[in-house]
Order: sequence, then C-alpha cells, then structure tokens
Amino acid sequence: MSPWSRRPAEPHDRAHRHTSAREARAARGRESFARAHRLATMSSLSRDDVAHLAGLARIDLSDAELDKMVGELSVILESVAKVQEAGVEDIPPMSHPMPLTNVTRPDEVRPSLSAEAALSGAPASELQRFSVPRILSED
Repeated sequence: MSPWSRRPAEPHDRAHRHTSAREARAARGRESFARAHRLATMSSLSRDDVAHLAGLARIDLSDAELDKMVGELSVILESVAKVQEAGVEDIPPMSHPMPLTNVTRPDEVRPSLSAEAALSGAPASELQRFSVPRILSED
C-alpha cells in the first residue's frame, strides 16, 4: 500500500463518539499519535513513491533527480513527524503566534503646508487644486 493512499472515511457521530471534554482530548491525542506514526512510516520512501508523486504533480524528473528527491522528501517527512509529536492538545488554535496590535498613529490634525505653499511649485493651479491636462474625453 502506498503511503499516500487514502483510508476509508470514518463515521462522525460526535454525539455518541465523545461524551466528555476529557475523552475528546484523549481521542485527539490518539489521532495525533496515529497521524505522527503514519508519517513516521512514510519517511521510508522508495524511488517508486517519489516517481509516483512526480507523476501526480506532472513533474518530469531525471533518474538523478529522483534519487536526490528520495532523500530530500524523507528529511521533510521526518521533520513533519517530529513537529506532530509536540503535545498541543491543550493549546487553542490561533491565527498568529504573536498578539497583533494596531501600529498606526491616531488621526490627529497637525500643522502642515497651507494650500498656497503646496501649490507654489506647481506649473498651474485652479481653485486651490493642481491643474493638469485632460487625458480623458467627456464621452
């Protein structure tokens, strides 16, 4: 069986499957362990597995590239398996690892150029606005 073949879907009857928060956390831990174990077995990739992946991605790899990718993909899968071993059952999901704060300054009126000073270097002005040549017709 290829490491990328899909398992049949399991029924998701949550009302009967988990009766308490503790059991739900334990089940997630078991699922995480199973996922990490599945990845650990995937780290022993064969050249045929890599060729199959390349075919699915429609990437034409030479024999030398296939041999190189076997090692590189194995390292990646081992790294993913290590990350999935982390105990994150009690950590809530988040969108960003650091709290985000608004770094813009408040919108306060401050002294700035007057209209006359801003328009003083313009080639042409009209009604306290820059005057530019028309590029679009009225149509």
